[in-house]
Amino acid sequence: MKRIIGLFSSLLLVLSVHSQTNPQPVPAPHQLKWHEAEMGVVFHYDLHVFDGLVYGQGNNRINPIEDYNIFNPTQLDTDQWIEAAKAAGAKFAVLTATHETGFGLWQSDVNPYCLKAVKWRDGKGDVVRDFVNSCRKYGIQPGIYIGIRWNSLLGIHNFKAEGDGEFARNRQAWYKRLCEKMVTELCTRYGDLFMIWFDGGADDPKGLGPDVEPIVAKYQPECLFYHNVNRADFRWGGSESGTVGYPCWSAFPYPYSHSNANEGVRNHNELLAHGDENGAYWVPAMADAPLRGYNGRHEWFWEPGDDDKAVYPLENLMDMYEKSVGRNATLIVGLTPNPDGLLPEGDVKRLKEWGEEIDRRFGTPLVQTSGKAKKLLLNLKDSQTANYYILQEDISQGERIRAYRVEARVGGKWVTVAKGTSVGHKRIESFEPVEASAFRLVVEQCTDTPQIRDFSIYSN
Repeated sequence: MKRIIGLFSSLLLVLSVHSQTNPQPVPAPHQLKWHEAEMGVVFHYDLHVFDGLVYGQGNNRINPIEDYNIFNPTQLDTDQWIEAAKAAGAKFAVLTATHETGFGLWQSDVNPYCLKAVKWRDGKGDVVRDFVNSCRKYGIQPGIYIGIRWNSLLGIHNFKAEGDGEFARNRQAWYKRLCEKMVTELCTRYGDLFMIWFDGGADDPKGLGPDVEPIVAKYQPECLFYHNVNRADFRWGGSESGTVGYPCWSAFPYPYSHSNANEGVRNHNELLAHGDENGAYWVPAMADAPLRGYNGRHEWFWEPGDDDKAVYPLENLMDMYEKSVGRNATLIVGLTPNPDGLLPEGDVKRLKEWGEEIDRRFGTPLVQTSGKAKKLLLNLKDSQTANYYILQEDISQGERIRAYRVEARVGGKWVTVAKGTSVGHKRIESFEPVEASAFRLVVEQCTDTPQIRDFSIYSN
């Protein structure tokens, strides 16, 4: 334990979960907030939303935008963004403060390539400020996404400054310092943040990457950090489908999830999707997908000529929800403000429908209970038809359940309707409709007394 603390002194909150008194990992307080949120959104906004071209990631990473004054969202309304996210059930929202162009959506004093440079709002606009204010207005936890892996203006490709020799080395060192200063600005100007998200990681501070984790730890000690080669408070679930595999454990073998740091680990994406029930660290899963991901689309940014055919149907979104939130992951949905500064009407409508369907399907159980036991019984007043269950552990005590079954009492006999392994914060699963007078949970394997926060039955 002392050796681990020595290596990762900035991770005391995370590492405290792996104490000698509790051999199983448990979440740190800020990770509990991650689980409780269950679903959030990320808004992607950058200069190329305004260039009239279909987004091309490869070109965008390499070719600078010719005229940054194309940024002109004349109807920008972050209240509309956040109201739509809240209607879907999101508990947090993240904004791309800077992405692959390197352009900053705030009033930066260290990065001149920002909103100070444009004519929009006379160079005084601050989208990050507007976004955070809207989050606080509607009770949504704000987070900030900082893209430093690519910067087409400065010629930064996969963290590395173009060129060789002393010139490139000096520019690399300058870029690392610039990143650290930008992170300091974003961590100190906007109050408490739910998350700081470095897309593609922040790399190794001993190599090409800036040393940003101590900055976040200092100024945002209760904030989720995602991620660098030393620390990840959660992990990517291995795909951008909005789903994770099952089982999906929050336990993980390392306090980070960066694949480059896991040399020798086989099937790394499988590890990301499933976790490791015997892992020593609490690194829970994140499932992400763009709302506009249907019909072969996969749009993290608004694109010209877009239409509602790109928006996932409600049935697909519910399937995504059950295979992410219902498998012990937190779901993040990508939303795409347009050049006017608004979410498209079709997207807003679908988000509202989604939130209403989640509430209809899982808002009111037929019956529910909780307890500290290997068996829990749910009696119905009369025989009723049911087809879903929700199961939750008190994860502040760790993931204790290793195998369980759900039984229904049908015609005086107990019949198994579902079986599972991992539970964690939440397990949602459907089963064939059955008319029963009672249900019971039977924990078949566990590492300690199960701490059942919720066992409930639903009819849909």
